[in-house]
Amino acid sequence: MEKEQFIRKTCKRYNISGHAHELTFSCYRNQNFLLAERMCQWLIKSIERARKKHKFSLWAFVFMPDHVHLLINPIDGEYNISNILKDIKTDTARKTVKYLKENNPSALSKLSTGQQYRKYRFWQKGGGYDRNIIKENTLLDSVKYIHNNPVRKALVVEPGNWFYSSYNCWVNGIDEPIRIDKETWPLF
Repeated sequence: MEKEQFIRKTCKRYNISGHAHELTFSCYRNQNFLLAERMCQWLIKSIERARKKHKFSLWAFVFMPDHVHLLINPIDGEYNISNILKDIKTDTARKTVKYLKENNPSALSKLSTGQQYRKYRFWQKGGGYDRNIIKENTLLDSVKYIHNNPVRKALVVEPGNWFYSSYNCWVNGIDEPIRIDKETWPLF
């Protein structure tokens, strides 16, 4: 009998000065946690804290019900994209678990892992997706992809109708729900 083989998916990260990063990470078991306004606000605060701590520009984003897309550009020559992601994700997860324990303990079952060492999880295990970007056309394609995600998923007809997106920041100059660092966008 053949031994069953387990393939562990790993995400190789390249922390290269001058590269932008297209990041994607998902909610635990692809659940729609980000339909809750409270969770989205905690995620915004986590991104803002991480942006200050790790010094990166935020160029595009969208919060989908079950996952997040970010396009960031680290400003410092030396950085660690894994640490940036950890700081964004950990704060949101902790606040969610604390809130549910205090206000809605039965909802914790959606975050339950069934493990002793880590009982609850807000984000899917692993680093998600990370792509380094250095070319202008790839950056532009990434922004379009991010902004059109709610349209592709049939959540809205126009990308500007999705609140948790940077589309209106870029197109209409509305710096909500998160300010985009347009001033650091490269002039090719």
